[in-house]
Amino acid sequence: MWLKKSSSSHSSVDESEDCYEPFLAAQELEKAEKRGFRQPRQSGCLTRYLTCSTLWGSSILATLLLISIILSIARSLWGIEDEPDNIFAEWGKPGTGTASLAWYPTDFLRDVIPLPCHSHNDYWRKVPLFSALHAGCTGVEADVWLFDDDEELYVGHDRAALTPYRTLQSLYVDPLVQILTQNNPQTPFSNGTHRRGVFDADPDQTLVLLVDLKTDGARTLLHVQAQLEPLRAGNWLTYVEEGVVHQRQITVVATGRTPFAALTQNSTYRDIFFDAPLNELYEDPDLPDTEDEDKDEEAKDASPSIYNTTNSFYASVNFRRAIGSVWSGLSEKQLRLIRGQIKGAHRRGLKVRYWNTPAWPVAIRNQIWHTLMAEGADYLNVDNLKAATRRRW
Repeated sequence: MWLKKSSSSHSSVDESEDCYEPFLAAQELEKAEKRGFRQPRQSGCLTRYLTCSTLWGSSILATLLLISIILSIARSLWGIEDEPDNIFAEWGKPGTGTASLAWYPTDFLRDVIPLPCHSHNDYWRKVPLFSALHAGCTGVEADVWLFDDDEELYVGHDRAALTPYRTLQSLYVDPLVQILTQNNPQTPFSNGTHRRGVFDADPDQTLVLLVDLKTDGARTLLHVQAQLEPLRAGNWLTYVEEGVVHQRQITVVATGRTPFAALTQNSTYRDIFFDAPLNELYEDPDLPDTEDEDKDEEAKDASPSIYNTTNSFYASVNFRRAIGSVWSGLSEKQLRLIRGQIKGAHRRGLKVRYWNTPAWPVAIRNQIWHTLMAEGADYLNVDNLKAATRRRW
């Protein structure tokens, strides 16, 4: 009985499981189909993502390439160079003839437009003098040192920067003689009656050579006068004779420890001019010029050492000390100081130059450059030749 019941119960269970088998098989088939359809859907999303990323990346690269091409075209059209010194890439390399002295790249000033900029601390350039000339600067500066028992004038900012080959003669005097001689050839078409300066685009433009005396003023000045003899012999130097100024291709100005009395003691002939103190030339910018002229006559009676075109060329001053710091723009007080100093210098026929102007931020630097030139300054004292040549001032 029990066996029969047991077997019958088992058979009923088996029968019930058999009844569910089709249903279970259908469920398994449906799950398998779902798994089968899900996998391609994920793969499709990944494919679309990779395709979109590739397209976006290609678009960005194409845009950057287009911008680069446009900038290159613009640079070529406007003649913008990365650095003014690029043409001197071979300077100092063996076999170029520039290991110790200077050479002149033929015709490299053919299309250079002179600019009213002064190459401050010019000896720091990769190629002193030539870098400034190629940028168009009409003023260069050399700091000179004199030592006992040595006739040479060594050029450098401090003693640690001096080397035997970097002298006033080798870096400035001799190259200038070579440039001027080359620019004034004796040919059947030119007899040299109209002598040309260093710039082909403006042959009448004088080049200012500012010599900053770092050692004893009176002794060093005598050696500067002697070192200039090659330029003097070629009649290239601006000079004053019997109270009359004769402008030539090179104008030498002495600053630093230069004693004014020693420089002006020869009243008949001089070919070195003084760098007058601009801050001492201030005149009220609101007064009529006639009143200033009356005051000037009184000053002449009171002091024989008055600054004018027969003894001075530049009128310079440290901008930060004379005008003050600039944070967002020049104040009315600062503008008044600038106008008064420029007025006093110009009435004496002197060229205004402010040095130690702010170099950063660039926007402030350009704003000050623009203001100085707009107010009548004659030379921009620049350290960054690249910025000066862009003329964004």
